Amino acid sequence: MNRKRVLISSGVLIVLLLTVYLNWNKSSDIEVITCKVVKGPIDIKVHTSGQLEAEKSVNIVVPDELSGRNVGIYEIKISDLLEEGSVVDSGQFIATLDHKVIEEVLTKAKEDMELSLVALQDAKMDSNLTLSNFRDQLINSTSDVEEKKIIVAESAYESPSVIKKAEMDLEKVRRKLEQDKKGFELKERQAKSKVDRAALDLQQKNQKIDELLKLSDALTIKAPKQGMVIYAKDRMGTKIQVGSSVSTWNPIIATLPDMTRMISKTYVNEIDISKIKNGQKVKLSIDAFPEKELKGEVFAVANIGQPMPKSDAKVFEVKIRVFGFDPLLKPAMTTSNTIVTGNYTEKLIIPSDAVYANDTIKYVYVKKKLVVRQIVDLGSENENFIIVNKGLTEGDEVIYNEPEKPEEVQTVGWEIYKEQKLKIEEEKRKLLESSKKEPLVSNAMVEEAGQSVLPAK
Repeated sequence: MNRKRVLISSGVLIVLLLTVYLNWNKSSDIEVITCKVVKGPIDIKVHTSGQLEAEKSVNIVVPDELSGRNVGIYEIKISDLLEEGSVVDSGQFIATLDHKVIEEVLTKAKEDMELSLVALQDAKMDSNLTLSNFRDQLINSTSDVEEKKIIVAESAYESPSVIKKAEMDLEKVRRKLEQDKKGFELKERQAKSKVDRAALDLQQKNQKIDELLKLSDALTIKAPKQGMVIYAKDRMGTKIQVGSSVSTWNPIIATLPDMTRMISKTYVNEIDISKIKNGQKVKLSIDAFPEKELKGEVFAVANIGQPMPKSDAKVFEVKIRVFGFDPLLKPAMTTSNTIVTGNYTEKLIIPSDAVYANDTIKYVYVKKKLVVRQIVDLGSENENFIIVNKGLTEGDEVIYNEPEKPEEVQTVGWEIYKEQKLKIEEEKRKLLESSKKEPLVSNAMVEEAGQSVLPAK
């Protein structure tokens, strides 16, 4: 089937070239280069360059111990690395993280632990001393109450005033005893809280030391499985190397890609991205092995574009799955991708160079009894040809070069222009309706959508 399509496409191209050649060589005062409108197959393709990477991979990351809440180390440098591209077995050395940072923090943590231990001992001594004084005061208040009780009992045969005074003194020391009891309970809670805080602080300091010791033992990074080592990029976009910093926020040191499942990551400009869909077939070639031709399929198209460096243009990420396995394929190899966005069998086609445009219409010059400017409705195009939807028929003779006095040439096909204008208005109406429901659609987007229906050449 593919061979038949190639033969038919080649035949159409030969007919067009012969037509141009014969008309070029006709003797006339003015050379008129023409070609005929033909019906045949056409493939619409988008060409991009990409980079190979594994579809799935295992990440080699900083040790989990670095994320301990008591560690307090937010970045750590790499002091040694295995050469990139090395094939390793599970448990084999990959990298070493800087021990000096751990040693400095560990020394400081031990000093803090000693201070916390002293603070705990001081808190216990202060508590014992404070509570001892309050206990003596409580004993004295209890003795005062017993003494006043005896005085009240002995004053039973005294005058009423003496009895009343003895009872008032007893009540006074009783209130003092209750106040001392409450004061003792409060001081006891305060002393316990102070000791508990000091003990907790000491516990945290000891826990920090334990976590730092575990981290120190985990600074040698080893491969979790067999594979080829590919180093990641740091937060500045530079490949990880000796001296690079890693952290819990940027934890990936390297990856072990699954070499049996490769993809090509590429970027498509905003003009062509509307043509790209999941499932489209792709032909790939490897720059390092130009004789190799691979097949693939688009499986992921980004919805949001990103700006190109030093440019206002935007590109969209597209991922292409490479079919089959080839041991010669390596991550980061450059690929040339040809994405087939459309296959048409019986379509009217003309060379793209024969199409002209202004701000309003697209048109071609057609050779009839007189040369006319024919407004056309065009479809998809590839690098050489474009599909004609309306305005031309098979066998029409289209002129490449513009006439000497184009302003005198009659324009026909205004009904096509009216249809296109109605289409623009309909698109604007739909966008305006959607903008009322969805505030993210702006007036500028409406205008841009309308203009995109009739782009200028």
